[in-house]
Amino acid sequence: MTSPTPPTGHPRVRPPAVAGAFYPSDPVALRERIRRSFADAVAPPMVAPAPKALVVPHAGYVYSGPVAASAYQRLAPIGHHIRRVVLLGPSHRVAFRGMALSSADRWATPLGTVPVDRAAVDGCVGLPGVVVSDVAHAQEHSLEVHLPFLQTVLGPFELVPVVVGDAPPHEVAALLDHLWDGPETLVVVSTDLSHYFAYDEAVRLDARTAAAIVARRPDEVGDHDACGCRPLRGLLRAALDHELEVEQIDLRNSGDTAGPRDQVVGYGAFALA
Repeated sequence: MTSPTPPTGHPRVRPPAVAGAFYPSDPVALRERIRRSFADAVAPPMVAPAPKALVVPHAGYVYSGPVAASAYQRLAPIGHHIRRVVLLGPSHRVAFRGMALSSADRWATPLGTVPVDRAAVDGCVGLPGVVVSDVAHAQEHSLEVHLPFLQTVLGPFELVPVVVGDAPPHEVAALLDHLWDGPETLVVVSTDLSHYFAYDEAVRLDARTAAAIVARRPDEVGDHDACGCRPLRGLLRAALDHELEVEQIDLRNSGDTAGPRDQVVGYGAFALA
């Protein structure tokens, strides 16, 4: 699973893998889709604490875009202060043990490229469960779909992309602690909730999962409650350690946004501050 770091002087760019599928590949169409997502987002409160971390869904924008926008609009007042995003999402295509870093120097989207914080990434090598694997990142959508939103709401920032495989909460929390820093660092955990239940059953299951998230009870988030259960459990453990409160921002599913209601996928947006 370990891939070598590219030679000095030969920067590598991780190209988009799901542009044209999960979101538009044309920059103009992509910006319009993001604008529509924000238009359909839950209105933010007049006053809310600046989030240290967000939990955001990662489906196609037509389905989960409004829920993702409900989370990302919380960054509007502080976006110019954020200099680094630690982005964790589950592995959907490659099975492996631990957490995979990327050897790329930049990640590309139709809106441009985002530099990777190479010093931070290199500093994580050697932590328990951490590997470097471009194979884990190559076709994975759970991180990529967040970048256009982040490029829209933030100023210049660097990225620490982490695909999480079979990793226990304490290892994920240890990685987060290593990268925690101050308010200039934002943590984003990418996850959808229940998958392919009928609408009413999904609403019931997702409400239970959301309650566990808000209560910071990682052990109550089951393997089938959220596809990103492993990075999510690690974040909730870190939230306990750092005494962060969790706010539920939005809770919908594909039956509410753009799909039929016989088999839906659940989406939740949460802020930790």
